Amino acid sequence: MRAKRIMAALAAGAAMVAVAEPSGERPNATHAWAVHDVNRPDPVRVATPPGRPPSDAVVLFDGTEESVKKNWCASAGKPTKWTVKNGEFVCTPGSGSVRTVEDFADCQIHIEWKTPKDDLYGWGNSGVVLMGKYEIQILDSSNVQPSRSPWKPANYADGQAGAVYGENPPIVQPCRKPDEWQTYDIVFHPPIWEGKRLVDPGSATVFFNGVLVQDSYPFQGHTGWCGRYPHPKEMKGPLVLQDHGHPVPFRNVWIRRIPSRYADTVSGGPGLKYGDVAALRHRLAGESLAFANEAKDPAERFIRLWESYCYEPDRKVMALIKAHEPECVKAIAAKAGSFAVAERVHAFERFLNMLARGGWIPGDNPVKKALDASKKPPKPKAPNLRDL
Repeated sequence: MRAKRIMAALAAGAAMVAVAEPSGERPNATHAWAVHDVNRPDPVRVATPPGRPPSDAVVLFDGTEESVKKNWCASAGKPTKWTVKNGEFVCTPGSGSVRTVEDFADCQIHIEWKTPKDDLYGWGNSGVVLMGKYEIQILDSSNVQPSRSPWKPANYADGQAGAVYGENPPIVQPCRKPDEWQTYDIVFHPPIWEGKRLVDPGSATVFFNGVLVQDSYPFQGHTGWCGRYPHPKEMKGPLVLQDHGHPVPFRNVWIRRIPSRYADTVSGGPGLKYGDVAALRHRLAGESLAFANEAKDPAERFIRLWESYCYEPDRKVMALIKAHEPECVKAIAAKAGSFAVAERVHAFERFLNMLARGGWIPGDNPVKKALDASKKPPKPKAPNLRDL
């Protein structure tokens, strides 16, 4: 019996967890959506098979010559002279860098590489060049020796593996030994221009062998050797793999297009546009009013009407709310519809409290008063004096 009571209690708890508030803090001038807004669209589903690229990725190299012909070309647009050996995409030294046929803007990149074991003089020098302008260095940096000699070789801090070349060293150095596969996972945002004004310099977040080495680093300009350079005016470009004269191999290269940080104009982010917030709130107000008109349940109709009003205050909607309040009070007293379900009553109460905290309804709102009264135990009758 005790086990059954425990299971029943767990089931009841799970049911309560499954019923959340209709929504939280209301929309405002910089946020079209309420917090936890049930009307906000769900994310697009992406499949992530173990050991394979996400379902929305563009696979740039899968170990086959076909993927090279489809996705890569030499810098001048001609077929590349890089080769495919044993499922690896290998740089042919002196043939020039390769670039993707397509251009990319904001993106997530996965790429695996290794430095050749017997590449004595170049340390496997190459690079992943984002948009063809911003290089994440590839180099054997597995055994960097501290030195302040002016003749220090190519493993200066801002030229090591994982560096934004010439600008920012990696936070830490997780480089493996030559002939061991290494992984870059990169999130890239290009610069944003409005006319001649640079709104955002762009940035790179880099995980090197699973370790964070660049943390949303803002570019100072496009990268290059021994100099500081201005930002390009382009806001998209190809992914480039550098030929620095060394036979560096690559494998498992894929890329995902991702939204710009400035694409969301209605949720308080860097791309905020007040006009877009107002326009979306107007549309949502109309949609919620349509839901309210279709609702049969008194609690749901009440919530939908308030949703509409909070998206866009309107005297006609407030009149509908006031006209609906007596029906809601009656349903509370009769424990009808959603008011017969304890978990929904609890969620409805939190919704009312949130409206009250935000100043949308007064503390003596009739629906709130009715709900508060329904929870209070009846007062005991005064004892009969004859029973004392």
